[in-house]
Amino acid sequence: MTSPAVYSIGAVARMVEIPPATLRTWEERYGLPVPERSPGGHRLYSRDQVDQLRFVKVQLAQGLAPADAHRLLAEPGKTRLLILLAERDPYAAELSEYFLRTEGYEVASALVAADATQKVQELTPSMTVIDLLISGGSGLALCRQLKQRSDAPILAISTLDSSDAALEAGADAFLQKPLDPLQLVSAVKDLLGASAFLRGSAGGPR
Repeated sequence: MTSPAVYSIGAVARMVEIPPATLRTWEERYGLPVPERSPGGHRLYSRDQVDQLRFVKVQLAQGLAPADAHRLLAEPGKTRLLILLAERDPYAAELSEYFLRTEGYEVASALVAADATQKVQELTPSMTVIDLLISGGSGLALCRQLKQRSDAPILAISTLDSSDAALEAGADAFLQKPLDPLQLVSAVKDLLGASAFLRGSAGGPR
């Protein structure tokens, strides 16, 4: 589903730290992204377009020229990395999903272990965040099960200090709840890489 166009060019410039004049130049020169126009003629960007601009900025920071960064963005088969949240607390899941989507990741949520297992089979997420207390404490078993299926990173979380048990069960990292949003995003970026995009032709932790 395409996200609605709601952000003004001034807001986007602050969000991605790119001057409005540069955003206009990129739009005219490369044609991507092209924001919608309000009835009054103002540019309105969607969250997906903000994610695209963040991707371009990452490529520039890695040394690409603007033309090459936009060419990379326009390549067919580009998708965003999908993170599965196996979280027993719906409110915590909603908050984590918000912050991860803000960083450009696709997110799916499961509130019970059985649903998490099914979504892993159906969606093949690039990474799974597992609350160890999900479904009455089934998180460790879920970690072991998923690690046997693939090498996709697993971030274990819990209100208890269960780091040793989580790592022994196959988790790649552990964070204790309550989660700090910045710490969560940093851990995800460390495990997956800074960019939320994955080219279809490139390898990745799928």
